[in-house]
Amino acid sequence: MSIRLGIIGTGRIANRFAADAWQELDVELCAVFNPNRNSAESFCRKHGLPVGTDEWELFTKQVDAAYIASPIASHGEYIRRLLEAGIHILCEKPMVLGEREARDLFALADERGLVLMEGIKTAYCPGFRALLAVLEEGAIGEPRDVEACFTKLAKPGLREWTDREFGGSMTEVGTYGCFAVLKVLGCEQMDIGFSVQRNRQGMDIFTKVFFEHRESGRTGLVKAGLGVKSEGELIVSGTRGYILAQAPWWMTGHFEVRYEDPARREVYDYPFVGNGLQYELGYFLERIRGGSGKKRVQDRESIALAAIMERFLAAERGYRK
Repeated sequence: MSIRLGIIGTGRIANRFAADAWQELDVELCAVFNPNRNSAESFCRKHGLPVGTDEWELFTKQVDAAYIASPIASHGEYIRRLLEAGIHILCEKPMVLGEREARDLFALADERGLVLMEGIKTAYCPGFRALLAVLEEGAIGEPRDVEACFTKLAKPGLREWTDREFGGSMTEVGTYGCFAVLKVLGCEQMDIGFSVQRNRQGMDIFTKVFFEHRESGRTGLVKAGLGVKSEGELIVSGTRGYILAQAPWWMTGHFEVRYEDPARREVYDYPFVGNGLQYELGYFLERIRGGSGKKRVQDRESIALAAIMERFLAAERGYRK
């Protein structure tokens, strides 16, 4: 039986999701919720969908699962309300902005027997999964360092620039690079620091995140920018070679394994269809139906990402004071 899917939020990412994430999958996109009814109805007209509403009970009765694409600060409340209503959840990154909240929500999902999944699209695309498999096979020896960069020049007036509390580069695009570091090097025993560049309004335009494992000394560097542009590549450095995924690495379609001998390299190419959201949605549907095996974003990874965001936002609040 087809799964009835609803969308919460009607912004840019929700439009991309409705445009091409679901059409080839066994799912019915049947309802949209936004506290602003006009926005919900306009979104549905644009995408030919049946129900756009600001009535929560009407929305929850229409769906078995929901994709949350609302503003970041609202994610936690929506997740809890959906879990309490018995609805599976795929939530855009960052899922929540606090470690305790993340732990509590995963515990509630387990208690209710529901899927709660963070939508980091990179984790679900074929190319990135292949890159992780190459690492696990030991192609570059022991991974010792990860560098991941994601920057884009955001237009003035967007929410990323106007939301004083939750806007800026780190919350908008920092999850991708931090996830790559944690996926390769692990979540535990990491010392983390931040270096932030701000505009005249005090908004984060470019952030570096530094990772160092307390026991092994392994390191990571993440660059996230909305007002500074750089090369969007991923480099995993190992004891026998390194992996280079060129820009845009977060939509991994091509990567190379390189060695001391510059003439020796292994090239990998994988398809990346559309905007990649269909990969995470397809995996979400598999999990709801009881398949898919090992989680591609582990609960502990989402919890660690929430903890990183919590520490970053606490430091930013201290800066503004």
